[in-house]
Amino acid sequence: METENENAADGDSNCDAKDAKSNVLLRDRHVKFFKQLINLMPEMYQRIDSSRLTILYFALSGLDLLEDLNSIPETQKSEIIEWIYSLQTEPSENSEIGATRCGFFATDSLPLHLDQNFGHIAMTYVALCSLVILGDDLSRVNRDSIMAGLRALQLPNGSYQCIALGSESDARFVYCAACISYLLQDWRGINVKKSSEFLLQSLSYEGGFAQNVGREAHGGSTFCAIAALHLMDTLKFLPKSTLERIKLWCLRRQVTGFNGRPNKPVDTCYSWWVGASLVLLDAKEFINTECNYSFLMTTQCNYIGGFSKWPDQLPDALHSYFGLSGLMLTSNLRDIHPALNISMRAHNKWEELHA
Repeated sequence: METENENAADGDSNCDAKDAKSNVLLRDRHVKFFKQLINLMPEMYQRIDSSRLTILYFALSGLDLLEDLNSIPETQKSEIIEWIYSLQTEPSENSEIGATRCGFFATDSLPLHLDQNFGHIAMTYVALCSLVILGDDLSRVNRDSIMAGLRALQLPNGSYQCIALGSESDARFVYCAACISYLLQDWRGINVKKSSEFLLQSLSYEGGFAQNVGREAHGGSTFCAIAALHLMDTLKFLPKSTLERIKLWCLRRQVTGFNGRPNKPVDTCYSWWVGASLVLLDAKEFINTECNYSFLMTTQCNYIGGFSKWPDQLPDALHSYFGLSGLMLTSNLRDIHPALNISMRAHNKWEELHA
């Protein structure tokens, strides 16, 4: 891996993004950026306290990809694990919380006994990923209640809501359900046939997947659909001609970096969404990794670490993590599970614990 302490390779990229502020990954600054997210939540994130668990996942997985997870003291890792488990909503005889409302929620800012504390399907996904990254064996996860919660969230068309109160439903939450089922090795909470059919019905005439049936194809929903189909082991049933159309749509998303839709500017996070989709489709060889690397160097913050959405903007947790993971996956800097978005180190440890 090229870092700020190493020399960058010479070469002409033939890309528009040649004015990169640095040609190397500023590893130590990214480590500091992600550690800050764990140790002291920046003021700018207070307004998204309901996503605190997601920010923790970005930070932990970011440090893992940077091979710096061991710098977190074991006592702090244990404290983080305990905090994550404290966010698990379980059925209780002394409360009105039924099994259909179970899972993990995002923050402890609200008292744990409040009825508003519904499990959230995306928070359950990032909670499990974070526990796996930290080496937890998931033995304290209440599988029965989480599976009951997943069943309650699946709609007749195969899609998923994110909470039992009722919400939007689309490919993002099907992806979360597939990841949860895969990590828990328990598929009782998902009707695979219906979910696969829903995703295939969301495949647009353009060649990409939309969030829902009849909408515009999008890089994020295309990843969610492809990764979910892969985890459910149904991607292999798509006709070759369909897979080729999807590959072509994804490849057309690369300009220097990747955009999420036609005629949109390139954006850091799509290096993961589209890049990982191409990896899952066995089309990684067609990515212009040099151009993508060059673009990402323009969104890397040279001062405090992290990545921004576009050049010359402040970095944020989401683009920092997806920029880093997209860069490492497409440039072969780190082995990453392309469907779960965790390191292969974490995935292999998970396999070992559940062998």
